[in-house]
Amino acid sequence: MDEKFQRTEMLLGKEGMDRLASSRVAVFGAGGVGGYVIEALVRSGIGELDIIDRDTVSESNINRQIIATTKTVGMPKTEAAAKRARSINPGIRLNLHNMFFLPETAGSFDFSQYDYVVDAVDTVGAKIEIIMRSIECGVPVISSMGAGNKLHPEMFELADIYDTSVCPLARVMRRELKKRGVRALPVVYSREEPVIPKAVFSDEATGKAVPGSCAFAPSAAGLIIAGKVVRDLAANSLL
Repeated sequence: MDEKFQRTEMLLGKEGMDRLASSRVAVFGAGGVGGYVIEALVRSGIGELDIIDRDTVSESNINRQIIATTKTVGMPKTEAAAKRARSINPGIRLNLHNMFFLPETAGSFDFSQYDYVVDAVDTVGAKIEIIMRSIECGVPVISSMGAGNKLHPEMFELADIYDTSVCPLARVMRRELKKRGVRALPVVYSREEPVIPKAVFSDEATGKAVPGSCAFAPSAAGLIIAGKVVRDLAANSLL
């Protein structure tokens, strides 16, 4: 037994741990939500991870992203995530994709090689593309809804997309997925009404207002997602 994972093996059993060690998971987005997904998957003994993100770590990420420290500012997020992952489990196999996933770049990925896909990106177009390609390949996929402008981690929950409420992003996703004939999709969303920011800051590249964020909301969403992935892969069940 690998001592790093013995406490997890007490819960999942050797067979479950062997399944995790032989699984390959793709995490699209290594930010506030995705960074915690990666963290928990690595600490749970996942054997292989694909990490997809084009951003670099900035000082404004430090308040909420586990890969963001004063020492990683300026690093590509994929590299910061990989460095942290290897410091936890040197034996993990990592595939880094320092790029934005967009409908135009989707052809660079063979979704059939994944055992599970995590959508932790921000844009609706990219989310839809990730979900549809996963479904077409018969690969389990889970999607993160909005984690910005939230202050109550206890209000995040796992649900089917069509059972969600309140979340503005979930409302858009329900409409778009229904158009495409998607009948079900596990997501993590918050029942909390979005907080109205007390100060407004704009993204320098887009000019759009950025949402407020904190350390404990995106992380909660990421850990719930990781828990679902680990349970499904280890136990081959929906529990």
